[in-house]
Amino acid sequence: MLSAVRAARCAIRYLRGIGTSAMDTGYQQANVVVLPNQLADDFHAFCRSNPAPLPLLYRSQSGETSSPPLAQHADIRTDISQYCVYEDGRLVKTVSSLQTYSDAHRSPPGQQAERPGSWSDMVCFYLGCSFGFEGRLKEAGVPVRNVEQGKNVSMYRTAVPCVPAGAFSCPLVVTMRPVPAALLDAAVKVTHLNPLAHGAPVHIGDPALLGIQDLSRPDYGDAVELQPGDVTVFWACGVTAIEAILSSKPPLAFSHSPGCMFLTDIPDSPTSTITPPTEAKPHPELTPLCFQVSQNPLLYSLVSQGTVAKIRQLEVMIGEDPGERGIRALFVQDELLRSCLALSHSSSVAITTGFPTHYMHSPPDETDGPPGAIAMATMLLSLGKQVTMVTDRRALEMNRAIIDEAVRTGVLKAAIPLVTFEDGGPDAARHFLCHHGDPNKPRFDHLVAIERSGRAADGNYYNMRAVNIKHLVDPVDDLFIAAKHIPGIGTTGIGDGGNELGMGKVKEKVQSLMPKGGLIACEVPADHAVTAGVSNWGGYAVACGLYLLHTCPAHLRYLRKGLGLEPVTSTEQLQDWTTNLPSVEKEESFLSTLVQFGIRSGKTGHLAMEVDGLTFHPTHSDMITRLLEVTRGGRGAF
Repeated sequence: MLSAVRAARCAIRYLRGIGTSAMDTGYQQANVVVLPNQLADDFHAFCRSNPAPLPLLYRSQSGETSSPPLAQHADIRTDISQYCVYEDGRLVKTVSSLQTYSDAHRSPPGQQAERPGSWSDMVCFYLGCSFGFEGRLKEAGVPVRNVEQGKNVSMYRTAVPCVPAGAFSCPLVVTMRPVPAALLDAAVKVTHLNPLAHGAPVHIGDPALLGIQDLSRPDYGDAVELQPGDVTVFWACGVTAIEAILSSKPPLAFSHSPGCMFLTDIPDSPTSTITPPTEAKPHPELTPLCFQVSQNPLLYSLVSQGTVAKIRQLEVMIGEDPGERGIRALFVQDELLRSCLALSHSSSVAITTGFPTHYMHSPPDETDGPPGAIAMATMLLSLGKQVTMVTDRRALEMNRAIIDEAVRTGVLKAAIPLVTFEDGGPDAARHFLCHHGDPNKPRFDHLVAIERSGRAADGNYYNMRAVNIKHLVDPVDDLFIAAKHIPGIGTTGIGDGGNELGMGKVKEKVQSLMPKGGLIACEVPADHAVTAGVSNWGGYAVACGLYLLHTCPAHLRYLRKGLGLEPVTSTEQLQDWTTNLPSVEKEESFLSTLVQFGIRSGKTGHLAMEVDGLTFHPTHSDMITRLLEVTRGGRGAF
């Protein structure tokens, strides 16, 4: 095989202008950039700062034409079928050989060159290329549509800025390959194992989320047609280096012509001996899995197998049913994981809670819901998200006082904005959710309801005893209904009985399996319905799941589009996230605050340190301890 790739490299010297996408040689291909020596250190730093698009395979010495670690008997001036020539950041021509071009820039002895840039002043950078994994995709049964269609791969300039370094700053460029939805995990696994060729995808789903408006008009390469069932999958692309040339405007620079790569002697396998310094060695627990996060816009996310396993442990734990309500019947696997992923991708979250089950008392609210809501809000704020709490008008002043007390006691670092939503006409929900009521300008990208009374099929709101409490509930359900028609707003419901907002996603199960389910079942669905033995536990688990995602290298890389230096999480940041996890001390303190304000246990009505009839010690404290053991155990490993 090695002799074959060398023969192919030799043939390229004579067959000019041919693309290398369909050349399944079993060896890595490389993007090539040639820059003046004075810019070399800056570009090297730019590569290290943006490892996914610019995995650096080799940096030459000034004037060096060979690349011994990559290919024997190679000459970079002749072994690419077509080169681009740039002057002052402008593409001025394409040529079939740099040997002729470099000779033309040599000045006679004693004369100054007309333009800077003799070959002795130039440095070559060899960067990994996604063509290196196309053979592996085919071996895994993943169709490579551009090869099937006899086209160059599609390449697009995105609206995502690379991390600048020195003279270099530019937008990220990506390649797009359509992949059947059922084969996304296979495509992710294969490419994750090939970090020399850009590694795992940096985006899966709607191109508009990258700022790509028209797939039929790629900035480089050819438009590739999608087949029914295909999903657009985007990998970081080495053509980002060309954008860097265009933006930095060096007096003279060269690159490969997009699609015409340099063939190396490095096998396209995870055991290759040259590994970019910023990429971790493959490990089974680090292998990413792919999960759909939203449908409108279509978005998938990546998370490592190890982190998935931990979040699934959390989900099983919170599904325990000490109150014997039969809540396990409503369980749907990975609802917690998908909710956490959606929240991880969000930037502005609205959280609502409040179940006035004790209609005969003042206040009528219960102790389940607010602690879980505050736990989620605390972690979201720590992760840099904006958080707003939505409450009933009747409870506004009380909840403001509760939040102030939580700040005073150290449960919260700062007060959380608290707002109400009341029926104000048919467009009220849209105007609440969007700036000026414009669906293209949402204020929030995720809504979370935890232990929030939900509207039943008859328009009323019922507690578990089937008592109608509609007179105590503002129509926050309308926000969840409106969000279904506003692209970019996801929803989560957390409940423990089926009559909570968002549990409409599992209403058939509630109606048939829960006591009085035919009457009390919430009609309003959420995108993700997290069921728990106690709703607070669901809130704690979301906070823990978010922590796990943000200490997961595969997920962080995906969030950052493969950009940024490693390690991506500072010690101070990690400590802040850890501090903002739920804890027995904080949750006990906050429950005590609720009791001081006259808020009662849901099942018993006791004004005591209990939730749903279960005392804080040992039931709730033990659950928090166990959740933290899973979350903190081996943190950062996966």
